[in-house]
Amino acid sequence: MKLILAKDFETVKNKYIEVINSTPQIQLHARWVYGKHPTDEMLRKYIEHNEMYLMMNGADIAGMVAISLSQSEEYDNIVWQYDFKKNQVATLHILAVCPNYRGHALGIKIINLATDIVLNYGKKVLRLDVLKSNTPAQQIYEKAGFIYSGKQKLYAENTGITDFMYYEKILTDCNKN
Repeated sequence: MKLILAKDFETVKNKYIEVINSTPQIQLHARWVYGKHPTDEMLRKYIEHNEMYLMMNGADIAGMVAISLSQSEEYDNIVWQYDFKKNQVATLHILAVCPNYRGHALGIKIINLATDIVLNYGKKVLRLDVLKSNTPAQQIYEKAGFIYSGKQKLYAENTGITDFMYYEKILTDCNKN
């Protein structure tokens, strides 16, 4: 399996809708509602900026993830475990595993391939945020080597004001930043 850049908006949109419609307890954990999160605008932006990746199993899409080679402003308020310059940070967003591929640790495989991509761009840390209610995702991130770095309350269209948990995964020797 490999990650490739996504080019077709309709394909990406339909896969996220499929994931949302087939994920038990999505309203309890991730609280994704297509049109609120993720939105068409969000997906188009990721595709246009070459940040949307598809996990391919032959010709079949097994999962998706957005990888930004920068850090969002709301991350500035977090006291991270390690102090990296903004240009050394990449951010992981909207990781999803398609229904036919669940139960095979594919989320961790996607993260590992995302890590390879950001290392190729010279990044030293991969960061992400996840809803406090999304404990299944938190477990995957922790298994993939991410460490908890803090939380803050933020507003999101699909959740209202809620707690977001922040994680980071160091990709290089911390003494060389």
